[in-house]
Amino acid sequence: MTAHGRNRRRALVVGGSTGIGRGVADAWADVGLDVVVLSRSAPVGPGADRLRWVATDLTDAAQAAESLMLVAESSLHSVCYSAVHYGDRRALFKECSEAEWRRQVDVNLHGLWLTLSRTLPALRRGGTPGVFLGVSSEVVYNAGPGRSGYAASKAAAAALLDSISQEENTEAPGAEAVRVVQALPAGMVDTPGIRRRRPEGFDYSTYMRPASFAPLARELAATAGAGLHGAHLVVDGTGAWYPVSDKLPVSQSRRISSGTGS
Repeated sequence: MTAHGRNRRRALVVGGSTGIGRGVADAWADVGLDVVVLSRSAPVGPGADRLRWVATDLTDAAQAAESLMLVAESSLHSVCYSAVHYGDRRALFKECSEAEWRRQVDVNLHGLWLTLSRTLPALRRGGTPGVFLGVSSEVVYNAGPGRSGYAASKAAAAALLDSISQEENTEAPGAEAVRVVQALPAGMVDTPGIRRRRPEGFDYSTYMRPASFAPLARELAATAGAGLHGAHLVVDGTGAWYPVSDKLPVSQSRRISSGTGS
């Protein structure tokens, strides 16, 4: 890390070069946080110059651990884990390779474990409660055909964060050293990863945008998640959010046939 931003509150977004993670990273930069992004590709486009990038491949556990240790040398105010591997396409279990399964586990689950193990101490060192935001998915609640590896790894990730949030509970509500929040989109989000799976000319007008997560990200930066510790929140296209217990997210599962899916 360079001296740039040393006296500012620091934030980390794993998987923050595109998609929801980028929406969170941009929002945190908007409110003055010194944001580091760990991802395979560099952030590009408007606002990318405000983000510091550390090239990291989460399927390389040794490299990921080294990057995380570098970032977590100093205290952190906010961390977001948004890295995800969906798979090349929706496919029946019998058509999924072991290599694909391992990649989903490496990115969706083990990368989260590595991030928690390296950054929780840094979140506790800030003097005020740190906040850990995990980007979840409706598949946690709506497992369906063609998404077995994605559903299993995301459900395990949600359970891991639930366990950590319970460990962080205190007898005095609001006095947590680290507050853990999970958030998921109410519908499909227009991201580069999704666009790679859609045909040319596809209509994305009904899809959410990564910036829909900006209001929640700003709220977490301002309040360190006060009152939201342990929450599972659904974020809609307007940027509003509500507890998943109020209304389960709409399932994006569908029946697929052998050799099809997207």
